[in-house]
Amino acid sequence: MREQPYFVILLLLIVVVGAIQQVKCFHIEKPLSGIAIHKTTVHLNEQAHVKASPTVLGSNGQHSEHVLVEFSSLYPSDDDWIGVFSPADFMASTCPGDNKQMVSRPRLCSAPIKFQYANISNPRYNSTGIGSLKLQLINQRSDFSFALFSGGLLNPKLVAVSNRVAFENPNAPVYPRLALGKEWNEMTVTWTSGYAPDIAEPLVEWGIKGGKRKLSPPAGTLTFGRKDLCGAPARTVGWRDPGYIHTSFLNDLWPSSTYTYKVGHRLLSNGALVWSEEYRFKSSPFPGQDSLQHIVIFGDMGKAEVDGSNDYNSIQRPSLNTTKQLIKDLKNTDAVFHIGDICYASGYLSQWDQFTAQIEPIASTVPYMIASGNHERDWPYSGSFYHGVDSGGECGVPAETMFYIPSRNRDKLWYSSDYGMFRFCVADTEQDWREGTDQYKFIEHCFASVDRKKQPWLIFLAHRVLGYSSTEFYAKTGRFSEPFGRVHLEKLWKKYRVDIAVYGHAHNYERTCPVYQSVCTSHEVTNYKSPLNGTIHVVAGGGGAHLAEFSEEKPSWSLFRDYDHGYVKLTAVDHSTLLFEYKKSSDGRVHDSFKISREYRDGSACGVDSCPATTHAT
Repeated sequence: MREQPYFVILLLLIVVVGAIQQVKCFHIEKPLSGIAIHKTTVHLNEQAHVKASPTVLGSNGQHSEHVLVEFSSLYPSDDDWIGVFSPADFMASTCPGDNKQMVSRPRLCSAPIKFQYANISNPRYNSTGIGSLKLQLINQRSDFSFALFSGGLLNPKLVAVSNRVAFENPNAPVYPRLALGKEWNEMTVTWTSGYAPDIAEPLVEWGIKGGKRKLSPPAGTLTFGRKDLCGAPARTVGWRDPGYIHTSFLNDLWPSSTYTYKVGHRLLSNGALVWSEEYRFKSSPFPGQDSLQHIVIFGDMGKAEVDGSNDYNSIQRPSLNTTKQLIKDLKNTDAVFHIGDICYASGYLSQWDQFTAQIEPIASTVPYMIASGNHERDWPYSGSFYHGVDSGGECGVPAETMFYIPSRNRDKLWYSSDYGMFRFCVADTEQDWREGTDQYKFIEHCFASVDRKKQPWLIFLAHRVLGYSSTEFYAKTGRFSEPFGRVHLEKLWKKYRVDIAVYGHAHNYERTCPVYQSVCTSHEVTNYKSPLNGTIHVVAGGGGAHLAEFSEEKPSWSLFRDYDHGYVKLTAVDHSTLLFEYKKSSDGRVHDSFKISREYRDGSACGVDSCPATTHAT
């Protein structure tokens, strides 16, 4: 009898590729949550089989490879599906957290990493019972096996289990992601590995391109356990060991210079070094440096499988288009801000590895900054401002551990970040921002402390729309935003002359006029000259997740709306000119744009009720 797997995990979405064949399935937002894994019954059949090849992956250092999965069933049907499990032993007599006594039959305790219907590649599967899939695996620090199920997702019956497949070095350092540090001349690099600190010392070898390289001090290491999370599915069927997350600080960088680096580990047992491939990045310009500076901003991207598995009804399939366009334009990108709803793991922790693998070409080259969204943070009685369950029990822990942010407290995911002529004030909408709170005080200090002579472009970023959106679910409330959003913050945007506020959460694109208290302060559309006397609000929530409808009636302050996937790009041309562009993920072309021109003194603060009609510059 074949070896029987043990702990499972998962990833998100089903796909019906083209019109190969109608398959019986149903619409669910998080397909992995639709698998009734606890109801699985074991019907291993000697006349059914699953075989995976090759069995050893990454022999040449790759951390991503395709595996051919061949299978057969004596009683095939449209409901048959293949699940990918890791670790390979995914069955047990009892599941962690169960109050039940040990049972005699094997049980499945966690969802698959991803899955696909058996008849996708063979329209005649129902008559032949033979099929095959080519599935991509990434290094997730453990071995894999593949299982054939009948009975669909609601009543799964385990029919056959494959041999084991494993990466040659499952502990290898993978998926580096850069972030801006607390100081302008600091860069941080975070990566994931299977090496605990008592096994190997995490290091970065780095240096200016063409110059002498040096080793960083040992990196800091974090991880989290099942009990650090807040509820199911993160604690139950969605749990997967996150490995170890290491962060190193690269300090005293020369401005706007190219550096090369690689992440690795020194094994404590014998001193051997294990390195990743070599990467490169460009350090930040000094504050106020006059050079072209390009910043990309979007929210709500998610992830999708390049092999087509686990991607049902195009829920996040467009995230691959966004990723592709960002990779194509990396030479003209200096930093990325992903403002919430990062990978939509929602409690299925294997997806964090899948996401960091997807963005690796971007995040390993330019700083990849994040904000907190409802799918990362929200959980009842966990300190969230909202008591929803969108995080699937994660309550912010994976996001705050996987990505570095320049904040004193990782659980308070609000921060300021300077890049050349930009000051970014990043809010956390999933925690209270109202007047009198710590976050409100931070936001005002972030606005007030910027030197607009050096950094004329003041940008506010947040996940939920605290400004203006005519998305249907906002419009029907009559507020066109989150409750309390503008009530508490609009006077700050006005007082400190915030140029642009960008949000996600609403899965579309929308741009307003410069607006204050729902009234346009300028009737210009593409070429603005200071003073604007209002803030331009932008929704850029079309990173890749399913789209959200607009209201039928378009408010007077709404200038441009697009029901499509895309992202925005800000280019500081110099201290007097800012270029804004909205690009579609499908083609990377500009579909909306405007410019702001000003003298730096036009950006200085004024009293809330005493902003003059003209400025000192005038």
